[in-house]
Amino acid sequence: MKKERQAGNLFPEEISRRDAISRLGCGFGGVALGALLGDFDRMTSAAERANHNLLPKKTHHPPQARAVIQLFMHGGPSQVDLLDEKKELSRLSGQAPPAEVADDENRTTYLLGSPFKFSKHGESGLEFSEVLPGIAKHADDIAVIRSMFTEHRNHEQAIWMANTGLIVSGRPNIGSWVAYGLGAENQNLPAYVSLPDPGGMPVDGARNWSSGWLPPVYQGTAIRSEGMPVLHLQPKTARTSDIDLGRMDLLRKLNAKHQQARPGELELNARIASFELAARMQLTATNALDLNQETAETQQLYGLDKDKTRSYGKRCLMARRLVERGVRFVQIFMAGQPWDTHSNNVSGIRSCCEQTDLPIGGLLTDLKQRGLLESTLILWGGEFGRTPGAEQRDGKKTPGIEGRDHHPYGFSVWLAGGGIRGGQAYGATDDFGYRAITNRTQTADLHATMLQLLGLDHERLTFAHNSRDERLTDVYKAQVINELLVSA
Repeated sequence: MKKERQAGNLFPEEISRRDAISRLGCGFGGVALGALLGDFDRMTSAAERANHNLLPKKTHHPPQARAVIQLFMHGGPSQVDLLDEKKELSRLSGQAPPAEVADDENRTTYLLGSPFKFSKHGESGLEFSEVLPGIAKHADDIAVIRSMFTEHRNHEQAIWMANTGLIVSGRPNIGSWVAYGLGAENQNLPAYVSLPDPGGMPVDGARNWSSGWLPPVYQGTAIRSEGMPVLHLQPKTARTSDIDLGRMDLLRKLNAKHQQARPGELELNARIASFELAARMQLTATNALDLNQETAETQQLYGLDKDKTRSYGKRCLMARRLVERGVRFVQIFMAGQPWDTHSNNVSGIRSCCEQTDLPIGGLLTDLKQRGLLESTLILWGGEFGRTPGAEQRDGKKTPGIEGRDHHPYGFSVWLAGGGIRGGQAYGATDDFGYRAITNRTQTADLHATMLQLLGLDHERLTFAHNSRDERLTDVYKAQVINELLVSA
């Protein structure tokens, strides 16, 4: 029976013994849950402090590569003009495309054969276009994947897919995943470096080297190839080493005190780590990025003595010096999206190749001479390819100045070094270079293979985010491409 609450009574009503036990049980459950959550928070914070740094980490299996140089070709290089010769396309050039390869956006009205000659190179006989003579010299070290496909034909979404694994923004770049999984070999240099073009930022800007929702300590560090490589690295007024050491020691103590009062603040931890790295870089980075230490012969190998190749060549040489000193992942970008040849496809391709082919050939030669190619994985490619048909948005057929549109259904990239079995073409597109048909390769397969070479299992390299274990290969059933690997 219910009774009115009396003054001083803690309960508004009398309750039965069964109700009391039930309510107490719920209360004990809440107390237990709160304790567990508190312990979890404490464990998570401790784990974050212990693990979210750039100290070297154990791999899942023995690695074949210890570093990656990514040569990203913004805009989408034309596979049928560079790496995937199509004689049938040339034979029927100027004619309407067959129904099975008709452009689904109706922007291309006739087939467009390539004016560039292809020839076999090396003992393997791998074919390359005449505009890639420097790269072609290394045919026996290169594996061309001719069967890539992606999920979007817009630049930004395709770039996100190529670099982060999904066609959505805000995810970590592959370089950040590598830094997260491996840490840094050299604690005086970043684990992950981006080398943007001094002529301008690439399409999508700094998101090309973003750590997304991974802790900021794994963000790529942009380094300039003109002027001061790292801004504000050196003080305006020179100081003695004793003063520098004293300042650093005081800052370290103040930072540690500030950090202890704010456990689990990942951005704070990353900022402190960045400042400490900058202090260590004052000596190491200056030495690593000083290209004047290279011989005239080496500088010529990269094209530093020529106007057209000097800029890209500098970045290729910087990349070699960085991986030589323990940097895990280096990206080289071009300004804007120069491979986006909607018009004047032939002249656009020639221009891009004139800037990049000699330096890339020099990079491969130099790495091989120094014994670094076997431990350095090279990736060349863009976000998608180009259509086998001519793009004529104004409806006019003007031979010689045609362009090619974006093409996600079948395109080519290539890999070299770092455990790659060179001298082979993997996969194939149809007779017109339109659609990947043999050994179709999605971006997740490429990423899984790269991680495999670095000693990382793509299914085990995870990060807890939004209540799920996120991966670079994420929702895809990715397969390591064993045919590309030396030891598979």
